Amino acid sequence: MENGTHYRTCHLCEAMCGVAVEMKGGRIAAIKGDENDPLSHGHICPKAVALQDLHEDPDRLRKPVRKTATGWQEIEWDEAFRTVAEKLHRTRTSHGRNSIGVYLGNPNVHNHGSLIATMPFLRALGTQNRFSATSNDQLPHMLASLEMFGHQVLFPVPDIDHTDLFICIGGNPMASNGSLMTVPDFRGRLKALKQRNGRMIVVDPRRTETAKLAEEFHFIRPGTDAFLLMAMVNSLFTDGLIHPGPAEDLVKDMDLLRLACMPFTPDAVAERTGISAETIRNLAHQLAKTPKAALYTRMGTSTQTFGSIATWLAYCLNILTGKLDSVGGVMFTQPAIDLVALGALSGQRGHFGKRHSRIKALPEFAGEYPASTMADEILTPGEGQIRAFVTIAGNPVLSSPNGRRLDKALSGLDFMVSVDYYINETTRHADIILPPTAALERSHYDIVFNMLAVRNVSKYSEALFDAGPDSRHDWEILLELAHRLEKLRKGGKLAIRSELGWRAFKQAGPDPIIDLLLRTGPYGTDTGRARAILEPATSLAMDLLPKRHPLRALTRLSSLNPQWQELPKGLSLKRLKQSPSGIDLGALRPALPNRLFTQDGKIHLAPRRYLEDVERLHRKLSEPDSPGELLVIGRRHVRSNNSWMHNSRRLVKGKDRCTLLVHPNDAGRLGLKDGCQAEISSADRRILLPVEVTEDMMPGVVSIPHGWGHDRDGTGQSTAASHPGASINDVLSDEHTDPVAGTSVLNGQSVTVKVWQPEQKPVPA
Repeated sequence: MENGTHYRTCHLCEAMCGVAVEMKGGRIAAIKGDENDPLSHGHICPKAVALQDLHEDPDRLRKPVRKTATGWQEIEWDEAFRTVAEKLHRTRTSHGRNSIGVYLGNPNVHNHGSLIATMPFLRALGTQNRFSATSNDQLPHMLASLEMFGHQVLFPVPDIDHTDLFICIGGNPMASNGSLMTVPDFRGRLKALKQRNGRMIVVDPRRTETAKLAEEFHFIRPGTDAFLLMAMVNSLFTDGLIHPGPAEDLVKDMDLLRLACMPFTPDAVAERTGISAETIRNLAHQLAKTPKAALYTRMGTSTQTFGSIATWLAYCLNILTGKLDSVGGVMFTQPAIDLVALGALSGQRGHFGKRHSRIKALPEFAGEYPASTMADEILTPGEGQIRAFVTIAGNPVLSSPNGRRLDKALSGLDFMVSVDYYINETTRHADIILPPTAALERSHYDIVFNMLAVRNVSKYSEALFDAGPDSRHDWEILLELAHRLEKLRKGGKLAIRSELGWRAFKQAGPDPIIDLLLRTGPYGTDTGRARAILEPATSLAMDLLPKRHPLRALTRLSSLNPQWQELPKGLSLKRLKQSPSGIDLGALRPALPNRLFTQDGKIHLAPRRYLEDVERLHRKLSEPDSPGELLVIGRRHVRSNNSWMHNSRRLVKGKDRCTLLVHPNDAGRLGLKDGCQAEISSADRRILLPVEVTEDMMPGVVSIPHGWGHDRDGTGQSTAASHPGASINDVLSDEHTDPVAGTSVLNGQSVTVKVWQPEQKPVPA
């Protein structure tokens, strides 16, 4: 790439910050914020500067490697592809299609090439044993969107740029930059909120970075958010504060919701939650009586034993108080590439519980089983046992509960392949690793996070560096494997049109599809004219997609939403290339009823699966607390993102951030002091961490950050290994799931904490 300033979107978290990369002599000289970016306005978080570290990282693999008795050995791409395809095909032929498992990691949703190529690859793989990070993250939100609005990725997003009251429960946007709310420069937006006399209220078991900036903060006992939210619903009904506003004529089953909340009065739940009845009523009243207000919940409410109910109730509260589809409330985005509309037209709105996992009978969601049962499916013999495994940009050993058990499971596979450019805690078990190009060596368009942004924008970034002829993009890797698997399944030869389709797809790549989606989308140059503008190569490639794939609905897209006619037009890939900082498409707009996809066109306030689980919630209300019990929660830091940021020297330098946070009362009771080593255990699982005593923790609660634990043997990330920390998932049980959605319980599990004595048996590496 030539010298000068080049503009990109940072892909290292959900914020979509615009960066300006200064190039000199073919190298990165500096990374700054892009002042002209329509979403971030020059703000970047610390992770953006790590783009250079990741690109230049000597630990990053550039060629395929194969595990041998003497270590990792580089091999040529053709040999790697041939070996992987033959091994997977042999496993499928000998043991059935479900003898192969596949795990998709979080980075895939930051990568348009991987997103587009994954579907053909999964189709060629043919297995039902699919897993992803979804069930350790946002699954309750997807289920609530499916049940209430009729589409699994139709998320209501806080209109934070116009709200006057922001209530945040179980989230920390100062560290996460949103999460299901793409919001760069949250600090700046919060400052603007306060300048218009707005307020923020935070409810959390920890006084987070976000809570420290709030006008009002309340501790809550982990796992009890559903009680709080149910009592707030109860208060709205009791005090006559039900005013659905824009959704007035669209809601159904309000009487069922009223009946469900009756036992959960503020007085009944106060002791359980640790929040007074008066405070609970006041929260409900503030939400109802502030015209422009938004209630936002996130990981703390999602990944707990009542995560599904809590998320459903948060949606209900916004609806009952008239905040849904209201300026300053929570609104639906209208992205330039509208996967919601495409999915609806093709019948791909989402599904849940069509089948259940072999061992624990956990429900599938959108074709995936919960990640917490991966080890079960690998370790348990019988028909359908996973014998070969594929990971794509994921590290589930650190990101899924009971990581040591998953470690054991992966070590016993017949064959494993990973698409990843690091030898990490998961990929170290692979027989072959296929490294894709790094982010700055490929183009970038944010398909997913534009669907979650607090403002409608569109931006395309060209590759900054030429990856070279002996490298492969992830979409090239996935398409090549899919092509070879299909050939093997068909006896070595494909029909002529199918063969031409594969060749066309591999030659064209994902960018022509992005262009097609932009041009035929709501702001496009050719809305509704997809068939007329399809290039022959793209048309052949589309033939490879399943009959109900969303892309096949392009020709009918404009008929779905009459509001599209009111939007600005002229968007295409060519225009985005001419506007490297991106194009502003405007603030969030009211979208009901056109954005609803339920069969009856209504918002379902009381889906049956939630009502059935209310009985479990009611039983829990009468159970006594365990005296002296310590509950563990996770936490996130602005310089980290899951497990994949710890090989950047810029992000891990400084004070140790992988510590056990403990309230002074608990520290005194347990004999813990600042800096001492503590053993944290549950059953036979245990880790060691240095103690940090702080009043930011609620008494009875301890906190461990997510994504650490780089102390395993055989990894190839030197910086991460020198700052190993410990993995919270080495303590958490994989037996604890939310029974409604199957989400892992990552917050609120009980642990034992004690001072670690050096003469004790060391924690296993």
